[in-house]
Amino acid sequence: MRIAVTYENGEIFQHFGHTEQFKVYDIENGKITSSRVIGTDGFGHGALAGFLSNNGIDALICGGIGGGAQTALANAGIKLYGGVSGSADEAVQSLLDGKLDFNPNVMCSHHGHGENHSCGNHGCH
Repeated sequence: MRIAVTYENGEIFQHFGHTEQFKVYDIENGKITSSRVIGTDGFGHGALAGFLSNNGIDALICGGIGGGAQTALANAGIKLYGGVSGSADEAVQSLLDGKLDFNPNVMCSHHGHGENHSCGNHGCH
């Protein structure tokens, strides 16, 4: 199994479509066997689903995410764990321990509303 986390300075980056890197974890027998940080090569929003699929990702942990990206991930067969914040490493361990909830309906609150939003301090207004 391979898990990707939107990543910035050890933390889960809070806007999927604006993430510049993912931390990718290889999992065997319920344990992390390796991890590495990979850049997104300038891909953003919906194109990131293809990027993740091409890198063999089975599950994604992220903060906020829009509906289009959620659909693209679902179509690529990538399970989404959204609305997560804090340490990337701790979130992956929580997933492996069965303590991270799967919520297919989480999204960045500003998508489709044109208002201020709460998906982190990254200036994507």
